[in-house]
Amino acid sequence: MTAKVIADDVEALTVAEALAAEFRAGAPERDAERRLPREEVERLSASGLLAVTVPAEHGGADVRQETLAEIFRLLATADASLAQIPQSHFVYVNVIRRQGTAEQREFFHGEVLAGRRFGNAQSEAGTRHVQDIRTRLEPRPDGSYTLTGVKHYATGALFADWIPVLARAGDDTLHVAYVPRDAPGLTVIDDWDGMGQRTTASGTVRLDGVPVPADRVLPHHLTFRGPQLHGAVAQLLHAAIDTGIAGGALAEAAEFVRTKSRPWFESGFETAAEDPLLIQRFGELAVETKASEALLREAARSVDAARADLTDESAAEASVAVAAAKAHAARTAVEVAGALFEVAGTRSALASLNLHRHWRDARTHTLHDPARWKVQHIGRYVLSGTRPPRHGLL
Repeated sequence: MTAKVIADDVEALTVAEALAAEFRAGAPERDAERRLPREEVERLSASGLLAVTVPAEHGGADVRQETLAEIFRLLATADASLAQIPQSHFVYVNVIRRQGTAEQREFFHGEVLAGRRFGNAQSEAGTRHVQDIRTRLEPRPDGSYTLTGVKHYATGALFADWIPVLARAGDDTLHVAYVPRDAPGLTVIDDWDGMGQRTTASGTVRLDGVPVPADRVLPHHLTFRGPQLHGAVAQLLHAAIDTGIAGGALAEAAEFVRTKSRPWFESGFETAAEDPLLIQRFGELAVETKASEALLREAARSVDAARADLTDESAAEASVAVAAAKAHAARTAVEVAGALFEVAGTRSALASLNLHRHWRDARTHTLHDPARWKVQHIGRYVLSGTRPPRHGLL
């Protein structure tokens, strides 16, 4: 593959807007048929968008997090599944930037600039909680390793060139092993059957004694021994997806009411769009959506500020700002996507129109992590100055 190299933030946003318009046209059919977006993912790679966070010293644009969040929001207004597929890609590019050796950074940033994609193999089912990682990274006499375990919800793995795997070493510390998609002993199973985010292919990854060279393993546990933005960046992208879902649902609802809805007979108006009760509801939904967009921008700027001067306090400010954006966006996405039917009327429920994909996507994606715990950490920080924990999920 030959991938374009994007020069700066402005070009990145221009490319993202064009791709969002392109991806929007086929989104209802892809979801309805559960047709995996292989061609669209290839377009995403070729566009250069997947390399926009590569540092300048390795030839990348190194865009602001505000720009990255807007890229995800734009893509999610068009197709929330497509927007989610590269989320882990950027998270694990960030791990390389933070914990990679000079040689690892040079190699993997070169891979990303060439259009290579990272998936993920991190979550496990049947464990005590989300951080109970049981996949093992076992040392071999020659200094290399083998990986053994089973991963679930492996978004992006089916489309990936490299699959970053979260695993514990012999001393129980957390590492990331970057494994080629075609490595012996690695199997990606397309068994995702969620009601929403249907084309993310977030299935299962099996690791049966997968060989891993020593220079493909990074010490992820070191990420959390000092101030860090790993969780803030990951959650910022999730917040951007939820915000995009809300914006996409609101735009589609407005278009439906303008062009397809009939007025209620008691309103006395010729068109549904003139009904003051509908106008009021659209105004309420727009306020919530714009609030989510504003919180997303504020959170992204807070992350950018912390990247420029990373301290315990700046990291805490960024995490809290992202938590606020994510909690608000999760609620907004579900509300706006559900209200689409309220304002558009009976016809909007037709399966052939597939307008319900917005609600299914919102309801599924917002289950990633509970907003109630984000609100708890916000409250503690505001009330007593307690900084949020460094567990990578905030």
